[in-house]
Amino acid sequence: MPDLEQLYAAVIEGDWKAAVAATNAAVAAGVPPLTIVTGHLVRAMDEVGRRFDCEDYFVPEMLLSARAMKASMEIVRPLLVATGAEPVGRVVIGTVKGDLHDIGKNLVASMLEGGGFEVIDLGADVSPQRFIEAVTERDANLVALSALLTVTMPSMKATVDAFQSAGLRAQVKIMVGGAPVTQQYADTIGADGYSESAAAAVALARRLVLA
Repeated sequence: MPDLEQLYAAVIEGDWKAAVAATNAAVAAGVPPLTIVTGHLVRAMDEVGRRFDCEDYFVPEMLLSARAMKASMEIVRPLLVATGAEPVGRVVIGTVKGDLHDIGKNLVASMLEGGGFEVIDLGADVSPQRFIEAVTERDANLVALSALLTVTMPSMKATVDAFQSAGLRAQVKIMVGGAPVTQQYADTIGADGYSESAAAAVALARRLVLA
């Protein structure tokens, strides 16, 4: 049997080549894809998040770990689909309309995928209607909104209101984040949760989908 601790270490160290090699070895040895994800990728990204919270890791290290995790997931994802394994949840993520910043959003998306979620990333400058369409098309149960500019924060409220108007608000949990966003603002616009970091976003997302 392959040493899957090598995969765990590769993700933590941000070594995507080692992550790919370890994943291919595991697949060739017949390790179930769900075991690879939940037993090693999720565990590794949880550790990366813990190190970030403790300030042992910073954004560059998190980005490298996320790249290693995604490289492994590219191999495992089709196998998971073939087995019919269900993700923790389906999350539609995007930077709200008028905001073109996506580094923070990309990091959160990677962390969520590493945490076992199916992620539908709509990119930046996403209209409320596009969020609604994606939720409907993919049967998502979570929406993650990002804003990096104070002037685009009202687009978060517009998106929350759009889900309410469409009669879909009860079907999805909405979480928000971004440099200018606060818990108080999240409460004001009627969001279900707020996260101040990518690492914390995974724990929040898990709580919301299990609520």
